Amino acid sequence: MNTAASAIDPKHPVADAARSAAVPGGRLSRLARLGSLATGVAGGMLAEGARQLAAGKRPKVSELVLTPANARRVAEQLAQLRGAAMKVGQLMSMDAGSLLPPELADILARLREDARTMPMSQVVQVLETHWGKGWEQGFERFSFTPCAAASIGQVHRARTRDGQELAIKLQYPGVRRSIDSDVDNVATLLRVSGLLPKSLDLAPLLAEAKRQLHEEADYRREAENLHRFGGLLGDAQDFVLPRAVDALTRSDILAMSWVEGVAVESLAEPQAADQVLRDRVASLLIGLLFRELFEFRLIQTDPNFANYRFDAASGRLALLDFGATRPYAEPVVEAYRRLMAGTVRGDRAAMGEAAQAIGYFQEHIHAAQRDAVIDLFATACEPLRHPGAYDFGTSDLPLRLRDAGLKLSMERDFWHTPPADALFLHRKLGGLYLLAARLRARVDVAALAAPWLE
Repeated sequence: MNTAASAIDPKHPVADAARSAAVPGGRLSRLARLGSLATGVAGGMLAEGARQLAAGKRPKVSELVLTPANARRVAEQLAQLRGAAMKVGQLMSMDAGSLLPPELADILARLREDARTMPMSQVVQVLETHWGKGWEQGFERFSFTPCAAASIGQVHRARTRDGQELAIKLQYPGVRRSIDSDVDNVATLLRVSGLLPKSLDLAPLLAEAKRQLHEEADYRREAENLHRFGGLLGDAQDFVLPRAVDALTRSDILAMSWVEGVAVESLAEPQAADQVLRDRVASLLIGLLFRELFEFRLIQTDPNFANYRFDAASGRLALLDFGATRPYAEPVVEAYRRLMAGTVRGDRAAMGEAAQAIGYFQEHIHAAQRDAVIDLFATACEPLRHPGAYDFGTSDLPLRLRDAGLKLSMERDFWHTPPADALFLHRKLGGLYLLAARLRARVDVAALAAPWLE
């Protein structure tokens, strides 16, 4: 294999055309996409309204917006845009799901798995822009079929001339420069179309979404996070992280060592893992979150199931994707310690004081609303209070949390957007709860948390 062409994987020369689409990189082309989406949603509303009127009904605006056709339009266009536009949908589906109508939450949840890939021509363009012409001379093999695709980039497997197996993450063109406008445009679209509660204060959420996305789009920063987390975990026998290859990493390309493993959610299949293994995997990840919060004060806040893989040969969990890594200040960490400890003891006064310190309560919150928020915390910490192993597989905890959050958010003048630290911690904890439920795992959460709460 001495020719440049040998760098191309002959078995998979081009990604699946049905799932491949060039990413619109220019601001005008991206705005046009969102404009056509707004037009399509409006047209769908008119058509559905005419249909219901002809049937003698007087439809509500919300019923016209949340039609199946409009649901498909929203999910499809955000997935095509990728980048910030898709990320906003993903963040909303996990961070604010309890605030949204169930129909919209289902639409946005699709975006967590519904990523399109770049065609081969665009992949080559990205590689030549950042590595230069002749980049392929350094590789024995480079597969142009991505092995993973997400909101701001896709991953390819490669082997260097000296035999290193690598994962190469490529950022979609135009993502960085389109972040601010995409976030604003999508938020405006959802607000104008009536898909968001009018009482929801978007300003802090949008500012935080932009800040995080700019950080996630800096692959050199993610490489630094990989180095830092690797050092914090040290020689942990239960986890493995890819190693960043600094010589090949650029702002839009992250080169890492290849890590073997299967998707962790595949362990939910009866033939894939027994109860003991499923319990162990969920326990390791929930226990790691407590270490991240209370020991590291540094949390990988993206609980996407694709960020965890299991290597049966070594028995280790692979931790992937450290773009959404967030430091937590000591006062916030200590307030969460008091909140959780108060919840375990049933000390509502301590819970209220800790929640106030974190920033959950607006200045003039009503006593009944304050009590309702504390009740919500008590529900969320149910596994911490449960003696012995908590059975996530048979629990309806996620549904109860969603229903309680939705009830609160619908109250007039109630909603107060929590600080970003709280939103991203909720996102991580909620994602781990969902994964534990998917695995039908039984986890002694109280025992895992006890060392940090004493």
